[in-house]
Amino acid sequence: MSTTDTDVLVIGAGPTGLLLAGDLATAGIDVTLVERRPHGLGNMTRAFGVHARTLEQLDARGLADELLATGTTLTTARLFGRLDLDMTRLPTRFNHLLVTPQYEVERLLERRAVAAGVTFRYGTELRGLRQDADGATAELTDADGTPLTLRARHLVGADGVRSSVRTALGLPFPGRSVIRSIVLADVRLAEEPADSFSVSGSGDTFAFLAPFGDGWYRVMGWTRTRQVADSEPVDLDEVREIARLALGTDYGMHDARWISRFHSDERQAPAYRVGRAFLAGDAAHVHSPAGGQGMNTGLQDAANLSWRLTAVLRGEAPDPEALLDGYQSERHPVGAMVLRSSGTIVRLAMAHTPLTRAARSLAARFLNAVPPASARAMSMISGLGVCYAPAPGTGRPSGRRAPDVHLREGRLYELLRRGEFVLIAPEGAAPTLPATAPVTPKHLVRATWPDHSKKAAVLVRPDGYVHWARH
Repeated sequence: MSTTDTDVLVIGAGPTGLLLAGDLATAGIDVTLVERRPHGLGNMTRAFGVHARTLEQLDARGLADELLATGTTLTTARLFGRLDLDMTRLPTRFNHLLVTPQYEVERLLERRAVAAGVTFRYGTELRGLRQDADGATAELTDADGTPLTLRARHLVGADGVRSSVRTALGLPFPGRSVIRSIVLADVRLAEEPADSFSVSGSGDTFAFLAPFGDGWYRVMGWTRTRQVADSEPVDLDEVREIARLALGTDYGMHDARWISRFHSDERQAPAYRVGRAFLAGDAAHVHSPAGGQGMNTGLQDAANLSWRLTAVLRGEAPDPEALLDGYQSERHPVGAMVLRSSGTIVRLAMAHTPLTRAARSLAARFLNAVPPASARAMSMISGLGVCYAPAPGTGRPSGRRAPDVHLREGRLYELLRRGEFVLIAPEGAAPTLPATAPVTPKHLVRATWPDHSKKAAVLVRPDGYVHWARH
């Protein structure tokens, strides 16, 4: 049995694990990424939408513009035939939803991770895990069945809903199944829909349809009259019938490249950190696909955790334990919020009694009539409205998302591509960092306001949130 040492061992090479590993390796951290699937094995997954905040995070890694070229952008969405959501009002250069397959996100993130020097071990499974005060030891089985031990200072489970890391840590995954027998398909259409993105339902049936931009469409559907196990076969005729019932037409669906049946759970681990091990993405939380927030939430988990691990492993954190605990305190409430919001959407879609359908209609009319309420809903679904508690000893805007302001040195999110904290100050000013800042000055990127009237100093975290501001 051989032993290999690494700074961080990441289990799971989906979008969450790839972004995290790429961030750490870019910062000079030694990272090994383990994935049970063989390299190159097709993974036609359910995720298809990239929200505005995730695009901002990808922009901070130099990937957003390239990803935009792989799909199509939607600026409006119609839900249930009466609720119109206008994403052009989102306060970001990415004021839209990008529809692109998850594998396109993974392709770019894997390329970045490889270029940064991440060590990949495909076809490798976690069999056991133990921890001590100095690190974590993972017992693995390599691609050829050979037992392997990897020793890491920290370990991250980004290995999905059936997380072997979560199981090895003894963490429960409380929750329940919300909806069964959902069908998914990627199809071509004989007729182009009038609305680029449609969600509708008839009481016992609902469906949505969204374009990838390359002639393929993603369709998801559900009907109360066919509740069967995930293992039951599904064909294009069943998908067509659900679409006709929910949308009024199947648009001439044909040539399906992928069809699947699945069920949706609402579950969340009580802890995202146990000693030197962490959970991120679907390993930590899973919820209905309504709102398209699953992959996006996992990527935000990774962005939050990577800079914390980097600061600790570089020896820059004045209080390493508090900094690592901040991952749980910031991201666990976000996971709970996403469970609530996605659950609300799917329950509205499933509304079948006169009372619940009336409630859905009332909610749609309210959001259409009250722009601030609609904007708030879009802000939270897009991730732009997510904020954290202010850092100790600070007040707002600490904890809020930093907008992509233009500075003399370039856009803020271009400066964030260096993976460091950015200190913005008036020209000639040399503000003293607060005692709570978890960085040393040598790793700061310094920037200046283009406007001489601005007197504030702002410290922005590598994940694009304000850590501290002084006026």
